[in-house]
Formats: sequence, C-alpha cells, structure tokens
Amino acid sequence: MEIRCLIVDDEPLARDVIENYIGKVSELTLIGSCNNAVEAFEYLHKDQIDLIFLDIQMPEITGVDFLKSLNNPPAVIFTTAYSEYAVEGFNLNVADYLLKPVPFDRFLKAVNKVIENAMEKNLNGDSSSSSTPDEYMFIKTDKKIVKIKYNDIMYIEGLKDYVMIYTKSERHITLMTMKGLEAKLPSNMFKRVHKSYIISIDKIKSILGNLIEIGEKHVPIGKMYKEEFFKIVEKHNLIK
Repeated sequence: MEIRCLIVDDEPLARDVIENYIGKVSELTLIGSCNNAVEAFEYLHKDQIDLIFLDIQMPEITGVDFLKSLNNPPAVIFTTAYSEYAVEGFNLNVADYLLKPVPFDRFLKAVNKVIENAMEKNLNGDSSSSSTPDEYMFIKTDKKIVKIKYNDIMYIEGLKDYVMIYTKSERHITLMTMKGLEAKLPSNMFKRVHKSYIISIDKIKSILGNLIEIGEKHVPIGKMYKEEFFKIVEKHNLIK
C-alpha cells in the first residue's frame, strides 16, 4: 500500500526531519514539501495526496485555518511545538498530533494509525471513491476559485501539467495532473479512456470503433484503457 504524503511547515529543519522519517517507512511516498498553505493548496489540486504533515503555527494562514478550508481533506497529522493546540486538533478529526522535536518512534506510531485505517477501508470496500457526497467540486482558474457541478462536465482533456474541463456551456483550465483529478472524481460518473481524456459516462452519445461521441467531440479510446472502458459499457447494457 502506498500513502502519498505532503509536508507543510515553514521551518526548513522541521521539514527535513519529517522528510527523513518518511524515507524510512516503505509505505510512505513523499510527493511534496512546502513552507506555506498556499503552496499546499496547489499540490492538493494537481496531485493525489493521502496524508499531510501539517504545522499549525505558520504565517498568513495557520494549519488549523487551512484544514478548515478544505472540503474533503486527506488524513492529517499535526506537527507543532505548542501542546495547547492538541484539543482543537482532535476536534478537527486529525489522525494524530506530534510535538516538536518529533522522535521517530512517535512518528511511526502516528503513521501506523493512518496506514491501518487505509488498509481497513480497502478490506471493507470503502465506497468513498465510488459515491459522491457532494455534487460539485471547486477548481482554481484565472486567479479565482470556480464551482463546477459534476453533472455539467462533458469531458476533461489533459495538457501536460494542466487540465481543460469542458462543461455544457464553457471550459475551464486549471493547474492539475490527470492522475490527481481522476482520483478526486466520483468513479461511478467518470472514466479515464485515454492518457489525455476523462469522460462523463452519462454524456456518451455513441461509440464508433475507438471513438466516443460526446456532444460535438469525438474522444479517442486508448489501448491500455479499452478493456476497462468496455466493461463499463457492458455493465450499462449498451451492447448485447
């Protein structure tokens, strides 16, 4: 099992300690390390993050305020030198609370909680990725945050480090990877059919060979995605 981690701390030495600890645990993969909440926001929107090591006392936006601003946050382990924040941290349902300087044995105990919880969800068939408690998502585009309803999305096109989201009436470009966005979308509504395309299953008009017609667009089906896509087609009784 891979747990994808992000470190958010304005102290370079504190980041180095956590980064060193992450490297000692095989289940953990460091995706990024940043010194403020603004940078962290960018990582969350372009990559899949499973666990954040989040400092509480940071300039401009505290770790607590940053966590409160997230609609569907990943697991969070608070790191701080101030024990008086422990109660507020647990009120926010964080996985654990580490006091600096953080000893490795205490770090390991905290991450084991996250790993065990993730394994339990997999064994029990966690439905969070196949259902949608919300009917929309927020993306950052043109220096503003835009709300997009899932039902309005026709298809999504990958453009290197950006994605273009096409809705019924407009399109939005945002800094995010296809892998990161795919992980956030409800899997019962969307399917990746090509390295550069994710489609809304509900918006399929027709399929001709290796092309999917959605609105005025013909989206190609990639070889490595073809088998999984046609399993969805058969499941919805679109072919006999």
